Amino acid sequence: MSGSSVTSSFAVADYVVFAVMLLVSAAVGVYFAWTDRRQRSAGDFLTGGRRLTALPVSMSLSASFMSAITVLGNPAEVYRYGASIAFYAVSYVFTMLITSEVFLPVFYKLSITSTYEYLELRFNRATRLMGTMLFIVQTILYTGIVIYAPALALNQVTGLDLWGAVISTGVVCTFYCTMGGLKAVVWTDVIQLAVMFAGFLTVIIRSVVLQGGVINIISDSQQGGRLNLLDFDPNPLRRHTFWTLSIGGAFIWLSIYGINQAQVQRYIACKSMTQARLSLFINLLGLWSILLSSVFAGMCLFSVYKSCDPWTTGLISAPDQLMPYLVMDILGGYPGLPGLFVAATYSGSLSTVSSSINALAAVTVEDIIRPYTNFSETRLTWISKGMSFFYGILCIGMAGLASFMGGILQAAISIFGIIGGPLLGLFTLGILCPLANSKGALSGLFSGMALSLWVGIGAQIYPPSNALSQPLPLSTEGCNFTTAHGSNWTSSTLPIQNFTSVAPVHHGDKWVLTDLYSLSYLYFSPLGTITAITVGLVVSILTGKLIFLLKMTFGNANPAFSDFELDLAKSGLS
Repeated sequence: MSGSSVTSSFAVADYVVFAVMLLVSAAVGVYFAWTDRRQRSAGDFLTGGRRLTALPVSMSLSASFMSAITVLGNPAEVYRYGASIAFYAVSYVFTMLITSEVFLPVFYKLSITSTYEYLELRFNRATRLMGTMLFIVQTILYTGIVIYAPALALNQVTGLDLWGAVISTGVVCTFYCTMGGLKAVVWTDVIQLAVMFAGFLTVIIRSVVLQGGVINIISDSQQGGRLNLLDFDPNPLRRHTFWTLSIGGAFIWLSIYGINQAQVQRYIACKSMTQARLSLFINLLGLWSILLSSVFAGMCLFSVYKSCDPWTTGLISAPDQLMPYLVMDILGGYPGLPGLFVAATYSGSLSTVSSSINALAAVTVEDIIRPYTNFSETRLTWISKGMSFFYGILCIGMAGLASFMGGILQAAISIFGIIGGPLLGLFTLGILCPLANSKGALSGLFSGMALSLWVGIGAQIYPPSNALSQPLPLSTEGCNFTTAHGSNWTSSTLPIQNFTSVAPVHHGDKWVLTDLYSLSYLYFSPLGTITAITVGLVVSILTGKLIFLLKMTFGNANPAFSDFELDLAKSGLS
């Protein structure tokens, strides 16, 4: 099987399965638009009226950032670099513990719609606007990629129409976000999570049957060096080790769960603080299950293609296409099943895009429109719907731009770390450091951003050497077929493909820079966070020493938040 060139394409049944998934999502939007048609306030539209319970919210939290990049990227990652990404499981635990104890109580008690409102209460309006703008840029960039990347990979392997897929997913997403608000987003996420699991399971079960059992797949992975789980090398330049994944990963996920509007908006929508905490911990199980499924799918991928790698032989042009290629190869004879996998991939995209659209609408209304106008709640609800529609269209546009970016896809995913890190630092500074002031906050944010951007761009220009990223060998010994070009693949010795160019060797003082650029991409986020906190504290101490000394002498009213009382009157809260 693994030696053949896959020529099957999408059947009618596959398109039907894919269409049903889109239609069900749209129907949920219509349902909530109808049941909540008496919704009076923009807050209700954006936070589901704060009446949600832990279970749907936790599934929605799991689905939102488990995008198509997870469905296509994780298995390919395991295929090329081994199963060490399973260590993300450790980072998830740190993330949920810190979020539930540090960030959740603050945001929940303030009952704010936009997390950036906190920045104005704690620092000043400039900090709030800065945070909002960074969030909007980060989210739009990421969303365009989340729509485009899977469409491209699936198009090249299954022949699914590229722009048809991009536009249909974009339109359906925009539709149910605009119609149903947060409730629709949460409940469609629940359906999409189920579809993602179904997609993974079909691939896993079929591979296990083909390879003659789970034990065979595990032993193939062991022999191919894919079970590299005992890697405790502390070197920060190594791409994936236990430390980079559990510590670097924890910072990246904290910038998502702790402060990202899309996630915070959901758990604040729970009925009570207990439900919100519970949703975070149930979501942990969801994250673990998805991670485990994707890692095992990667092991199946390796087991099927261990002796004939479709990438080296040129049957596919990018590692992202490995999963769709496997699906067409082993499930092509079962009409409807490739469609289920494609639906799973797109469920990953839809859930991420819908969360982003809803969050973008929320921050735009709460941070940019509400403070400067005095519209009625009904007017604001309509504006929220309008913003959902506007951002939906904008994200489809970004997907169009992503098509010209080609190799910048990885870069844009690093943007999450690059922008998320300093923002995490800013919020941490506000919540955990009573002596931080607005001058410190802004200078910390800017310096953290500058450093992360510099290292991130440097890493794009001088990619780390293979010695650091350590791609594992792929074999083409078992290949026996004729390619379209007429050359016959029966070669037994093939040079291993070199995936990344080696960083140029500099003399004198420049090697330090090349080392800095070789930093594991998982450390971009901690770099930004720690810089933001350190600079923020130093500047705050220098500018606020006098105020702080006076406060220390006369006592501080509210040590949990800041050296300034939270101005509740300003936020319109009781």
